[in-house]
Order: sequence, then C-alpha cells, then structure tokens
Amino acid sequence: MSLDTPAILPPNTYDAEPIPAAARAEIERLLQSGDLFRYTSADASPVALLEQEFAAMMGVRYALAVSSCSAALFLSLKALDLPRGARVLIPAFTFAAVPSSIVHADCVPVLCEVGENYRIDMADFAAKLDDVQAVMISHMRGHTSDMDAIMALCDARGIPVVEDAAHSLGTTWHGRIIGSIGKIGCFSFQSYKLLNAGEGGILITDDADLVARAVIMSGAYEHNWKKHGSRDARSQADLDAAFARWQNRLPLYNLRLNNLSAAIIRPQLGEMARRVADGRRNHDHVAARLNGSPWIDVPEKLAPEERAPDSIQFNMVGMSDDDIRAFAEAAARRGVKVQVFGMSADNARAFWNWQFLGETPDLPRTRAMLMKACDTRLPARLQLPELDVIADALIGAAQEVMGNLRVYGT
Repeated sequence: MSLDTPAILPPNTYDAEPIPAAARAEIERLLQSGDLFRYTSADASPVALLEQEFAAMMGVRYALAVSSCSAALFLSLKALDLPRGARVLIPAFTFAAVPSSIVHADCVPVLCEVGENYRIDMADFAAKLDDVQAVMISHMRGHTSDMDAIMALCDARGIPVVEDAAHSLGTTWHGRIIGSIGKIGCFSFQSYKLLNAGEGGILITDDADLVARAVIMSGAYEHNWKKHGSRDARSQADLDAAFARWQNRLPLYNLRLNNLSAAIIRPQLGEMARRVADGRRNHDHVAARLNGSPWIDVPEKLAPEERAPDSIQFNMVGMSDDDIRAFAEAAARRGVKVQVFGMSADNARAFWNWQFLGETPDLPRTRAMLMKACDTRLPARLQLPELDVIADALIGAAQEVMGNLRVYGT
C-alpha cells in the first residue's frame, strides 16, 4: 500500500441495508391514510399479502405474521394445545427468548447439551426425549443440527417439532427449507436478521388447524379471521373449517403485526436470494482466513446444510480463559467487536444467566463450548476488502496474545 492510499477502516457491522425504495410509496400511502391496523382493510391488507407471499416463497400452505419471533414461538406452543406444565426440549445454546416463550406458554424448558460445533448433542437429545411432550429446535446463529436424526426420533414418538429459525431464513437441509421441516417454523424480522422490519416475526405450517388456532390467539377477534387466506381453494376450505371449530374457544393475546411493518418487509422478499448468496460468500471467505490460524477454528457445517449466515462463530484453540479475554480486548482495539458467549457480562445466550428458570442444569459440554465460542457479525452488504480487515484484526489479535513464533510452530 502506498503512503497516499488510505487504510480501510474496520466496517460498521451493525447497520442494516437500506430499505428498498419500492417500500416508500406504500409507506407514504399508509401514512396518509393512517390505515396501519391489519384488519381495517376490506381487501387484503399489506400484512395479509405478506403472509401469502411468504408462504408461497417457503413452499407451505399457511403463514401468520406477528409482532416478533418470540410471539411466533409462544403461539406455536399454544397452537399445539400442550397441557400446562408440558416439558419442551430445547438446545442449551440458544437465546433467552426461546426458554422465555416456553415459560410464557405455561410449559417447562428442558435443556440438552450442545457440542463444539454449536449443534445438538444427539446422544443427550435422545436420552431426554422420552420425558418431553414437544421439541423446539433452535438453529442458533444459523447452525443446523442433524434434522434427519431429530425428525426420525420425534416422529417415532409422535412428538411435535417447532423450528426456531430466527437465524436461518434462506437455509436449506437436503434442499428442504429450514422452518418447513417441523410442524411449525418461526422466523424473525428484527433488524439484525435477513429481512428487517425493526421488529416482527412470522410462523409457517401446512396444518390448517394449527394456524387457525394461532391466528385467533394472535388477536383475530370476532370474525377477523375471515381476512386470513391461503393461495389455493383446498387450503382455504380447510382453513375456514378450522376457524369455525375454534371461534370463541380460545384466548386472545394480541400479538399482531401492523401494516407499516409489512410494507417495509414485502419489497425485501425479492432481495433474499442475493442476501443469502452474499452472506454465504462473506462467511466462507472469512472462515477460510481464520482457519489459517492455529488459534482459531471455524467448525464445518454438516453436509446436507446450505447456510444463509450473517455472522461468523469460531472457537479459540489452546487458549486459557485469560488468553481469550485478552484476545477479545485485542480485537476491540483493532476495531472489531468479538462476543465470547460465555464471558460477555450477562450474555442472554449463556444458559446459566437464565435465572428465571430457577435452578439451571449442569451441562458441562455446552458450558465448555460457550467459554471459548466467539461471535462476530458479517452483514451480507460487506465487501471483500472489508472482510479482510475483519479477518486480519482477528488473526492479529490472536497472534498478539499467543505470540507470532508459536503461530508458525517454532
């Protein structure tokens, strides 16, 4: 680099992409009319159109847009009509909102171990499965566990599976869309996700009875459920029959999405394929760079999985706890924020911080993973020079802590 060439600064990894210009006319129309409530329109509202478009994109019969992915998870459990106190098995590596949704649904979270590759320990999962009434699979940070094994074990026992796919929109497993494999799939529209409405979520299913229950409980009072539809006559007939069965029989939790949020999301659906491809490119480029360091390991994905990442997770190798803390500080001095899941103060992804559960279980394998697992954002909008700045900062921070000589094995 010449003295006249400015150095590339570490990129801002927290800003989302601009909202597409196509959203602005619809947003202005809504602002002029003040028509932000999804059930005001006589015809299909922006929220209803989003549901139909999202269901078509995901290849499922039904979708219900709600106020958050947490709301979608909660409604999924309520739609399953689980008994009070039902035990729901989840991976111990997830966000606090997941066990919170279970508690909110009057159920009991049961935590299973997660391995160094951030995926469910299938032996521990299988050992705990006979004592639960439902399973909620968190594809945490977009890492897909062995869905073939999970579904085979659950189907053999008649245990319903809810997929928390907040981080996995655009990911596939054997070509099947993540979120469409279990009974219900739930996604997030929070700003750090692939589709950004600031807040919001959506659930998908092929089961008319489940979605009808969820629609009513989401806040479709009186006959507002008539403004929910499907894209084919048979699915619509099944949905109408299900609504008739559940009219006035369910409580209302009022977890609806508003029209303004839907207007922001809908134009982004056409950006998904490009964002997925760019996110995968970014992740794989940085992963290849980081795996060149003996102090950093980016676990491989499972073979059937095609990911849609917007962040990268990696494990520190051969470092003490003090070394890992020093690494995170050295990376920060270089302008790159690293979250160490088990060391960041009050981290909501460290299961021992979920004190609302009461006594948390002893999960030594998950705890050991979280104490060395690091997380750095890699938005799809970043370009290769910016990615190299991030990779250089992380590699340099590890070398600063562990020493250049040992990097080269001398």
